[in-house]
Amino acid sequence: MQCFIYRSAKKTDTYLYLAEEDKLNELPEGLDKLLGRLEFVMELDLTKIKRLENADIEEVKSNLSGIGFYLQLPRELHVSV
Repeated sequence: MQCFIYRSAKKTDTYLYLAEEDKLNELPEGLDKLLGRLEFVMELDLTKIKRLENADIEEVKSNLSGIGFYLQLPRELHVSV
């Protein structure tokens, strides 16, 4: 499973993973304003890795398959319930 990772120029340590390259126009309304300009960081094959540093790889895969994107927020913004 390929994913394309973009960094928010507006929000520090915030990354957007997309299932398809350059599908930024298909994001939910308002997300573009929250993130500001997005800078392409890398393409990653999630089938070749076992874990990600700051995100749960299974959650990333699930979101990419389901809604087409995953938003990685800075660690201090993650909320546990």
